[in-house]
Amino acid sequence: MPRLAILAPSTTAASAALFALDFEGMSDEAHFSAEQPGPRTAPRLPPSQRDGRRAQGAGRSPGPRPQEALRLVQLTKRADFLAANRGKRAPTPGFVLLVRPRGDDDPTVRVGFTVTRKIGNAVVRNRMKRRFRALVRDTFADHAIPGADHVLIGRSSGIERDYAALAAELKRALAKLAA
Repeated sequence: MPRLAILAPSTTAASAALFALDFEGMSDEAHFSAEQPGPRTAPRLPPSQRDGRRAQGAGRSPGPRPQEALRLVQLTKRADFLAANRGKRAPTPGFVLLVRPRGDDDPTVRVGFTVTRKIGNAVVRNRMKRRFRALVRDTFADHAIPGADHVLIGRSSGIERDYAALAAELKRALAKLAA
């Protein structure tokens, strides 16, 4: 590897010669390829993916999906949360479950999650909401009350609580409120 000599403003002829010896035989174009790259070809995509449409007869039509026994919809409006607050409640060590039947003959189960700032910072609150979503996915298919709004309100002891304990508490609370 050639040494790099740094030239001071008061450069003498000897130091200039030393600088020239260090970079002797090197050219500015020594490391560049002389070949030009060829033209790029278009990506090899089937016609159905190039224009965003399906090609005629490309595969079979999607079959019927298995029907879910229970549809879950997430609550987003404040009025729905306030209405659920007027329903039944089941306090547990990890959360409080609110359930309010809607009475509209729609079997859709609506779910909402509330975790306040008292519980912790945004990271802690989001972790707790993720745990609540996982609990709902695992337990609501068999234990939810059809046609009702369910709201899970987080408690500070639910953060470090074991997932299996939370799941058992949720099943007990749903059974209590269904009766």
